[in-house]
Amino acid sequence: MVAIVLVVGAGVAYVTSVVRGVSPTPVASSGSADLMFVELGDGRSRVEEVARATPTSRGGTELSCVRVYRAAGTTVCLKLAGPGPTYAAEITRGGRVLKTVPLPGVPSRAKVSASGQVVSWTSFVTGDSYSVPGGFSTRTGYYDVRTNTVVESIEHFAATVEGAPLTASDINYWGLTVGSDDRTFYATLASGGYTWLVKGDLEAKSVTSLRRDAECPSLSPDGTKVAYKKRISRLGPWDLAVLDLATGTEKRLPGTAGIDDQATWLDDGHLAFAGVPKDARLAAIHTVPADGSAPAAMLVADATSPSPL
Repeated sequence: MVAIVLVVGAGVAYVTSVVRGVSPTPVASSGSADLMFVELGDGRSRVEEVARATPTSRGGTELSCVRVYRAAGTTVCLKLAGPGPTYAAEITRGGRVLKTVPLPGVPSRAKVSASGQVVSWTSFVTGDSYSVPGGFSTRTGYYDVRTNTVVESIEHFAATVEGAPLTASDINYWGLTVGSDDRTFYATLASGGYTWLVKGDLEAKSVTSLRRDAECPSLSPDGTKVAYKKRISRLGPWDLAVLDLATGTEKRLPGTAGIDDQATWLDDGHLAFAGVPKDARLAAIHTVPADGSAPAAMLVADATSPSPL
């Protein structure tokens, strides 16, 4: 709910700036940027770039997004699309818009596969919760650049959970992350008050559960590990965990308690995520070693949606 409030607040602030005729003023990029993110401090959701070695020297872009991600030249920007407010996923490559997909709700997560060929997103949808009247659920979809195909929701995928078919009416998915073959994916499946990490196949349109209590997965560049947020207790906050897919070993990462984000792999050994520091008003981007050898450290203040460049 805190995440929804932050996202809606950012959207309202951006609408206000547009109505007033105020546009972001880009600043010069250093040319050595290796991280892209959404700036929160200016209230306009401007996308900026920074070199992780010198995180105070930010460079502005012309993008304004609630959530952003880029890989292999393909960029997805989950952005304000009109009054209401309404939102859309705008996919670009080489400065050219490939596709604009209307979103059914407030943007939450966005990813691009390493090849730049599969773009995925999740949004919060109000009014169609299966358990609370007027509540919210999630909708996860993707766009295949190769075939120009949009799949607005994966809720029709055949699901096998803990060895049995799952056909419940309350199935929700979020946090889709696609592997190097542009077919295998991992995501969160929720039903009956529980969540599962699932492994899926975009072509077969099917998923199989791997383990409970794992949300917002992110696949490592080498495809050997999955990072996800995991509750510290049944009703407690989340922290970040990394699962070794070959051995099944799970490692919790120190200094990540309170995370409510889909982490991003900066490389095979390091992760970035957005979290709200103690006594802070806005989220900040943190980095943490994937092997748990050191606690998370803040990298960029007043920022969210990290994406490596």
